[in-house]
Amino acid sequence: MDYKTASLKLHEMLRGKVEMRARTDIRSKEDLATVYSPGVSEPCLAIQKQPHLSYVYTRRHNTVAVISDGSAVLGLGDIGPEASMPVMEGKAVLFKQLGGVDAIPLCLKTQDVDEIVMIIHALSGSFGGINLEDIAAPRCFEIERRLKELCDIPIFHDDQHGTAIVVLAALINALKVVKKDVGAIKVVINGIGAAGSAIAEFLLDYGVRDLLLCDRYGLLSRDDATLSPAHRQLAEKTNPNCLKGSLSTAVRDADVFIGVSVPDCLHAEDIKNMADNPIVLPLANPRPEIAYETAQEAGAKVIGTGLSNYPNQINNLLAFPGVFRGALDAQAQDITRPMMIAAAEAIASCVADHQLSVDHIIPSPLDPVVHQKVAAAVKAAVRQHGVAIHGALARYLGQTP
Repeated sequence: MDYKTASLKLHEMLRGKVEMRARTDIRSKEDLATVYSPGVSEPCLAIQKQPHLSYVYTRRHNTVAVISDGSAVLGLGDIGPEASMPVMEGKAVLFKQLGGVDAIPLCLKTQDVDEIVMIIHALSGSFGGINLEDIAAPRCFEIERRLKELCDIPIFHDDQHGTAIVVLAALINALKVVKKDVGAIKVVINGIGAAGSAIAEFLLDYGVRDLLLCDRYGLLSRDDATLSPAHRQLAEKTNPNCLKGSLSTAVRDADVFIGVSVPDCLHAEDIKNMADNPIVLPLANPRPEIAYETAQEAGAKVIGTGLSNYPNQINNLLAFPGVFRGALDAQAQDITRPMMIAAAEAIASCVADHQLSVDHIIPSPLDPVVHQKVAAAVKAAVRQHGVAIHGALARYLGQTP
């Protein structure tokens, strides 16, 4: 099927994939006076006195904003805010269909960090959470960090954390297939942008001890004086022997390769030089770091890609609907690392041990059970790890903060 032509026809026919629908009807003067003036003044005044009641008297409790500046859209790059809208609308559809979350796509006509932070903070009182999407690194790191400091609602950059959650889930199960322990493996990540940096932090937190990071200039090393602040922080935690060289040097004897970089940078000979039963996750999209068939022929034991036409698709869709569903249900004010790791473990658990194989390490993103399990795990992690919640709202709803 020609998906590109089909997609263009569908978008022209629909003229937008999302729309606003009323949750109540106005059929009489009494309806009008209750839904709108004069009756609507009463919930307005209640919220004025107690702002947390905006979660009770409006749809805020179930609504997130999907926000992009159009600077890093899919594999298309900096295509601008208007051109990014089809992706953001698609994300909103998936939020609703898989997580039951209402999502509003917003594409900002600025790439200035201060402006983006100011705009989103000013809008945050209308939403229960913010999903940052397709914002280029390193700008995305600063935007997320500052918004987390300013806002009392969950801020989640999906390109970072959604990818990291699903990669960790895939790795948990792949390691079971090849019978290796997370603390004894050597992992190489190629690409140290938004996704690569987040994956690195997740793997370190999960117990990976031998981690090497590469970019276009080669191996990341703490003794490199030219590193950016973000890369320096990662360098201090990785490559303990300050190994120098290219990706080919890094992957020698490695158990795992994770690519979030550029097409065709990993070669068959590189895989042959990896450890026995290597796990290869080339996730660049639409052209991966190495073709699936080439990796298979070179001896990769478990292969995962970002593509839907091969087994083991590593898809952010497995994470974000359930993560936000759980965070909203728990009235969490943040989405923390323990919540995200709980989400990864929940995704991994959706493939039972007896179902695991080299071609089945990750569940289908269209399986509703996955998103229910992720939501439940995230909600449980809020309680278990003492994540800040909207205490006044919890008390109003008869819950214990």
